[in-house]
Amino acid sequence: MFELKVKTRFAGAHQLAMVGRKCENLHGHNWQVEVYVKGDQLNDAGVLADFGDIKRAVRAVVDEELDHQFLNELPAFEDNQPTSELIAVYIAGKVQAYLDKNLDEKVVVSRVMAWESDDACAIYYPTPVVTQ
Repeated sequence: MFELKVKTRFAGAHQLAMVGRKCENLHGHNWQVEVYVKGDQLNDAGVLADFGDIKRAVRAVVDEELDHQFLNELPAFEDNQPTSELIAVYIAGKVQAYLDKNLDEKVVVSRVMAWESDDACAIYYPTPVVTQ
């Protein structure tokens, strides 16, 4: 088993109800996101996947959809609050969809870490899909 990690950052604001007094106020974070992908097989070049391809997948979500947004207003969070946990879930799903569509290599998102500050993050481990 091999695992790769890419990191990126984005700025975004949110407002969370029923979490805590401070969090109920509109506030922003300079988020750091770590996306891990894993797979069993190296390609002919001896790599699991090209880091550039993984970075493009992450940027397609983070830079194009989340950066400098009021996260509560995004369609993805219409029915759910944009908590660190649910932001990690969202990123995992969107990155996996991008990889499935654009990569020849079979890699899966193994975890996403959404850091809302230097000392607080949520980690999401997607459940592997079993196909027969």
